[in-house]
Amino acid sequence: MELTILMPCLNEENTIEGCVRQAVSFLHDYHIDGEVLVIDNGSTDASAKRALYAGAKVLSCDRKGYGNALRFGLKHSAGKYVIMADCDCSYSFEELQPFLDKLRAGADMVIGDRFAYPMEKGAMGFAHKYIGVPVLSFIGRCCFRTDVRDFHCGVRAVNRDCFLRLGCRCGGMEFATEMIGRAAVQGQNIRQVPVRFYKDQRGHRSHLRSVRDGLRHLKLMWKLLWVSYHERALRSR
Repeated sequence: MELTILMPCLNEENTIEGCVRQAVSFLHDYHIDGEVLVIDNGSTDASAKRALYAGAKVLSCDRKGYGNALRFGLKHSAGKYVIMADCDCSYSFEELQPFLDKLRAGADMVIGDRFAYPMEKGAMGFAHKYIGVPVLSFIGRCCFRTDVRDFHCGVRAVNRDCFLRLGCRCGGMEFATEMIGRAAVQGQNIRQVPVRFYKDQRGHRSHLRSVRDGLRHLKLMWKLLWVSYHERALRSR
């Protein structure tokens, strides 16, 4: 199988069905041998049932957390390539072809850039848009010597085998930074794709906790930078 479209899911019953249908249509319209895989991360609503009804394969991950759900999904994906994206309607699953094109051309990882196009009004709060995401992404670029513009974009793609070699371990939101940091440190081929960012349609509060998760991203970057420094020092001896 060439492609797995992977969606982490926690109480997304208002949006999951539409996202799965978009993903299924994308695979059909572009004649791609693929699957839509939803990882239910402890939903208490009808998310899993609606995802199955719309045509997805659904697996349950007992360990809570964004990173845990995605790492579990990547291990159980059948595709050579994996495109992962949030299922809150903030991204269109019908606009994934550029990600697959980059992977087919040899990229190990492809990261979406939400700042390349004007965002839909209300899609991102002022503090996140002008402070949180730009500042953390700038620090990430400096730490890992990469040109990735948007470290926290919710749609990204990987060559599955190359990703599994990275050894990512984070279980929370900081997984988004970890995968880029480890890929950059290990010299993987990282590319970027402009993506359109729409307003969240779930109808409930985001799972993101800005201050707590921001601090966890910073702590992780420092840890990875420290480990990378010591590894380079050992190799130079």
